Amino acid sequence: MEYSGQKFDVIVIGGGVMGSSTAYHVAKRGYTTLLLEQFDFLHHRGSSHGESRTIRATYPENYYFGMVVEAAKLWEQVQSEVGYKVYYKTPQFDMGPSDDKSLRCVIANCESYSMPCRVLDPAQVSDHFSGKMAIPENWIGVLTELGGVIKPTKAVSMFQTLALQNGAVLMDNMEVKDIKKDDGGGIVVHTSNGAKFCGNKCVVTVGAWMKKLVKTVSGPLLPVQPIETTVCYWKIKDGHHGEFTIESGFPTFASYGEPYIYGTPSLEFPGLIKVAVHGGHSCDPDKRTWGPPASLESLKQWIEGRFSGLIECTGPVAIQSCMYSMTPDEDFVIDFLGGELGKDVAVAGGFSGHGFKMAPLVGRTLAEMVLDGEAKGVELKHFRLARFEGNPKGNVKEFEDQVSHCKHRE
Repeated sequence: MEYSGQKFDVIVIGGGVMGSSTAYHVAKRGYTTLLLEQFDFLHHRGSSHGESRTIRATYPENYYFGMVVEAAKLWEQVQSEVGYKVYYKTPQFDMGPSDDKSLRCVIANCESYSMPCRVLDPAQVSDHFSGKMAIPENWIGVLTELGGVIKPTKAVSMFQTLALQNGAVLMDNMEVKDIKKDDGGGIVVHTSNGAKFCGNKCVVTVGAWMKKLVKTVSGPLLPVQPIETTVCYWKIKDGHHGEFTIESGFPTFASYGEPYIYGTPSLEFPGLIKVAVHGGHSCDPDKRTWGPPASLESLKQWIEGRFSGLIECTGPVAIQSCMYSMTPDEDFVIDFLGGELGKDVAVAGGFSGHGFKMAPLVGRTLAEMVLDGEAKGVELKHFRLARFEGNPKGNVKEFEDQVSHCKHRE
């Protein structure tokens, strides 16, 4: 193995968006970097593939707000380095019952952080969208400017390209089986094909495989549950295709309540719009069903009620399978692994279906953790592993869970 005798400054395990971003940030700072991916690069078996992810600052939790603002700046900075776009700006539109606690917290956070937002009643929503969208009488809409679409596969490729340009070594089809403390200092990473790689520090970003790998490496069982989710694309009726595009100003959107529904403008597939339920069922990432969701009735009804008959709601014309890595409180895990490995190994996972937008910031944070011993400019107290000690539910919140999660397909 060409690199088996070399000792890297940092070994990053997991070549999805978080690992690729981390490898880029470490290499950019001039440190020797190795990125290992268990499957082919840009595979479709995890959480970093596909054609669109939303970026929005409208979180009910106030600690994500500043992170999104910083991440948006970093997306623009990184794409300027590579020379092509992965971040397509458009407004964000949130809607839901006027008494929904999560939506009320979103509005309060916008006010606290001086982010301009317009709170619209049903008549104002209809007027703003020229009749394309409608909400019930007891609902409100919240319109903010910081929104948009990130192209996922293209974004992962961007980080990997820039990591390579900055001297990183990238290797795929390298399944990591163990991470050991090196007697001479640092760590040794062992792969299933018998290779081993030495490094001073290690970052683990393996998405839905986090629970399995960490249990093997250090014993503790991380409360990260993979769930399989389905992305749905629906046909826009003839004569209205242009009305739902980013170019026309159509927003990324989210609907609060049960179920929580989200979507993006027509972008990746002409004439189709992405609308999906934010949720899924528990799965083993190595034994997925890859099938359609159990029921789409609530989603069909929502589309029929919101889009003024301009979207065909009899059924989606295309579906894609993806995975979330859920924590009990739907907050991230970004921390040092501790134990015998101490601060030599940092882990990041449990992004719970809303982490992709944060990738450039998470990568920079992880680079700072392993290179400087601490993160700068990002408060990580809500993302520590210790929050689950004595409290399996993690961070306490005053509003409802947003992800619909059934343990078994019904």
